[in-house]
Amino acid sequence: MASSGMVGENDLLIVGPGVLGRLVAEKWREENPGCQIYGQSVTTDHHHELMTMGINPFLKGNKTDQKFPYVIFCAPPSKTPDYPGDIRMAALSWNGEGSFLFTSSSAPFDCYDNGPCDEDTSTVPIGRSPRTDVILKAEKVVLDFGGCVVRLAGLYKLDRGAHFYWLQKGTVDCRPDHILNLIHYEDAASLSVTILKKKLRVQIFLGCDNHPLSRQEVMDLVEKSGKFSKKFEAFTGGKKYIIDDRH
Repeated sequence: MASSGMVGENDLLIVGPGVLGRLVAEKWREENPGCQIYGQSVTTDHHHELMTMGINPFLKGNKTDQKFPYVIFCAPPSKTPDYPGDIRMAALSWNGEGSFLFTSSSAPFDCYDNGPCDEDTSTVPIGRSPRTDVILKAEKVVLDFGGCVVRLAGLYKLDRGAHFYWLQKGTVDCRPDHILNLIHYEDAASLSVTILKKKLRVQIFLGCDNHPLSRQEVMDLVEKSGKFSKKFEAFTGGKKYIIDDRH
């Protein structure tokens, strides 16, 4: 960690410097040459990689009085028993200047059966789903601290995302006609950096590529791309009616 008082006006703390966090670091450095970027992780497993990328790594739980003008929280809820608590700790590392941003999920939107969804769509009520409860409670911590939330649709890149998971399985028991909204990791990182730079307060954004596709259309594109040796077999879920609001 940098010694107290040495933080620059564009320095960034990334909590959870994984795939998305590292792309954010890369894009942030392009925008702010000379800044310091710090990465807080749960283990030291990838600290050498982070250092080679110019990210100063440190372990979660290492006490510091250091506060940063820009903080982004990219860690998933799966790695911790107290997600809102972890976000509260990250918020306490923000000095209240620049921005504090939480990369959330589009899961809390109460939107099914291929209906339309935007930032104003209502969310799943607390108590209905443990998964969305965790995310909504985490978002509340961020907003209470004056930070912003970006709810990202399904993240993907060539070898990561729903398409890759389905490809490994071969057959999947779900509806082929269900509409997906996705966003590429690169685009999600660019969007996050754009929000950070604007120094906004208490706002919720939705990030997607604005090109919804059905599950079947996604896998047809995977086949057409010729980039995968594996072949997807089929979605075996019952095909119900389609409500398509894309036009």
